Formats: sequence, C-alpha cells, structure tokens
Amino acid sequence: MNEKRLRSLIAQGLAGDEQAYRQFLTELTALLRAFLRRRLARLPDQAEDLVQEILVAIHNQRHTYAPEQPLTPWVHAIARYKLIDLLRRRSRSDLLHDPIDDETELFATADAEAAEARFDVAKLLRALPDRQRLPIWYVKIEGATVADTALRTGMSVSAVKIGIHRGLKALAATIRSTA
Repeated sequence: MNEKRLRSLIAQGLAGDEQAYRQFLTELTALLRAFLRRRLARLPDQAEDLVQEILVAIHNQRHTYAPEQPLTPWVHAIARYKLIDLLRRRSRSDLLHDPIDDETELFATADAEAAEARFDVAKLLRALPDRQRLPIWYVKIEGATVADTALRTGMSVSAVKIGIHRGLKALAATIRSTA
C-alpha cells in the first residue's frame, strides 16, 4: 500500500475534497482485491462482494480515522474483521454442504490470525493507562459509541475522545519504535 499517497487522499477527502476521496476509494479497491485474492483463493466468488463490504465499512467508519495516524493498520484491521465475519457466516451457512476437512484448515488460519491480532492489540493496550486503554477498547475494538463509552467508564464524552486520541498516538509511537 502506498501509505503516504493514500493517507494524503483520505485526509483531503475527510476535509471535504470529494475527488480526492473518490480517488482514495479507487486506489484502495485495487489493493483490497489483491489482499482478498490471496486470502480467498478457495472462495474466489466471494472476493468482490467482500471488497464492497469493506469499502462500505471504511466509508462508514472514516470518521474514526485520525489523519496523523498510519492508515495501513486501520484499513487492515477493518479488512481482516470483515474477512473473518465472512468466513464465520460461511461456516454457519455452508456447514452442511462443504466437507469439514477443507473448512477446518481455512478457519483455523483465520481464527489463528484473529487470535494473534487480538493478542497483539491487547498486549499493546495493556501498556496504556485506563483513561486511554478503555476508550480505545470500547470504541475502536468493540464498536461502542463515544457516548456509551463515557457512560461505561464514568468519563465525559470529551475525556473519552481525548483518551482515544492520546492512546492511539502513544500506540503509534510504540509501534514505530519497535518496527
């Protein structure tokens, strides 16, 4: 992913530049297709639908992206979770039609990747103070609203937003220092 270019395009799009946002989605679409082609080699008919589902999720969650943060992990997290959702849906609906041996290998990999990602995120978050860790967990991981998170944590809405911003900034610095 051309991180710098895509970050610039989405930042312009978030600032109201429709053409830049359209270009961001176009370039991201090509990258998502390549990402999913490798991961859905056994389910090629699902790739295009999933690309569209991911693009809708990115569009709906664009307000959660902070332009000063790296774009790749944000996009990758959304894509991975949508891929895992697809695989889980497919496992429930196709369980009676597909041989179990084929699916076990596919889901074991996806589940292992999801578990590894959750472990990595949890490990990084443990280093943050509660005022940053909890808002990030509730809003970014669980998908709760800022208002709901404020109620759950006893923090003000502003404090939740500040906690998320500062926590993500600290996480990015931690990730950059270990890379």
